[in-house]
Amino acid sequence: MSTNKSYKSAFIFLTTLFFLWGFITVLVDSLVPRLKDVFEMTYARTVTVQFAFFVAFFVFSIPASAILSKIGYKKGIILGLVIMAIGCLLFYPAAEYRTFYVFLIGYFTLAAGITVLQVAANPYVALLGSEDGASSRLNLSQAFNSLGTTIAPVVGALYLLSDSVKTSEQIKALSDLDKEAYYIAEATTVQTPFLFIAGFIGLLSVSFFFIKLPTIIEKSPEGGYVTLFKNKAMLLGALGIFVYVGAEVSIGSFLVNYFDDMNLGAIVAGNETMMSIANTIADVFGKDFDGKDPKSLLGVFIIFYWGGAMIGRFVGAYLTKIMSPAKVLSTFAILAILMILISISTTGLISMWSILAVGLFNSIMFPTIFTLSLEGLGELKAQASGLLCMAIVGGAIIPFIFGNLIDGFGFKTAFVLAIVCYGYIMYYGFTKRKMIAYKS
Repeated sequence: MSTNKSYKSAFIFLTTLFFLWGFITVLVDSLVPRLKDVFEMTYARTVTVQFAFFVAFFVFSIPASAILSKIGYKKGIILGLVIMAIGCLLFYPAAEYRTFYVFLIGYFTLAAGITVLQVAANPYVALLGSEDGASSRLNLSQAFNSLGTTIAPVVGALYLLSDSVKTSEQIKALSDLDKEAYYIAEATTVQTPFLFIAGFIGLLSVSFFFIKLPTIIEKSPEGGYVTLFKNKAMLLGALGIFVYVGAEVSIGSFLVNYFDDMNLGAIVAGNETMMSIANTIADVFGKDFDGKDPKSLLGVFIIFYWGGAMIGRFVGAYLTKIMSPAKVLSTFAILAILMILISISTTGLISMWSILAVGLFNSIMFPTIFTLSLEGLGELKAQASGLLCMAIVGGAIIPFIFGNLIDGFGFKTAFVLAIVCYGYIMYYGFTKRKMIAYKS
């Protein structure tokens, strides 16, 4: 009984971490269109922001698993939170001096901290109970991760995208006094939210000193990585994580730009229903859209992309209990492809809502692929988690290709890359079902 109680308490505290890194990851996405305007960059160069963020998962996942095996998960969680706080604080000098490369260092540092938390929390939640219920538990935890990703776009739209960014020519035309005032206002827009986040992370790291977490994951055996690289099912799953994160980030990072490219700002502003939705969301945060940049208005609707993922994960926690997780995965991949095809084949609000609906079908993909990849690995699960988290580097590589495709051929063509990614996930789901059926 006490063990079950400790498991429930650990699950609740770990869910807080899922919420936190979901919120911060998507808040980073909200900065992408702003940095593009501030530094007047191409889409390809803009993606270096996401590259810096997600390449950290590739660099730090294996070291993180090694560190966690030595210092334990509680200290590892605290370490990850401290690194995240440092990353948030780096946005202060980056905004103060308008230095793009300091932004990149901040993103990289922030992601390094999130990597430590990812490597620890995902397998930890999967192991807080039976293996049969692992997909359901991780989907439930990831649902709260999606709660963070749902709130973040609104915060980003209302606080990071709420004013128009001037071009270099417009800045040159300002007087010295107006120019200084503009730079101060620009810096404050970025600095204030991330200072609050750094403070919250600091408090959370202190609170974890007093939280008791049950010891579940023991040190993995030597030579485990050699065994894992020979495991076809695990490698297929790692590739699934790679393409999933790449597709999700590619779409999420460029949604505002995609909508702006289709001139949806004017369409939304002229639609009474859409403006009612936008103002209702903004009212919750005490904001409105009078005289705001169109990107701010469009950015508010990104809540439906990440909100769909949240709803889908709560539903997915149930579906993966009553159905084969692999079957649910392949079905959701097919539906994601269908939504993208509708979006690139249409214009206006139909194109907008169909691409936002992809978030609903993204929902169960990461936790389901993750737990399916860990099935049957026993004591190798901790090391397998490190390899799977390395695969999150797909969020750096695929968006970079996606950005180059946008520059060269436009958004509609670039989305074909996302279709290919979801096509592989569909294949993985079918393949995993056959593997499970063969074993049984």
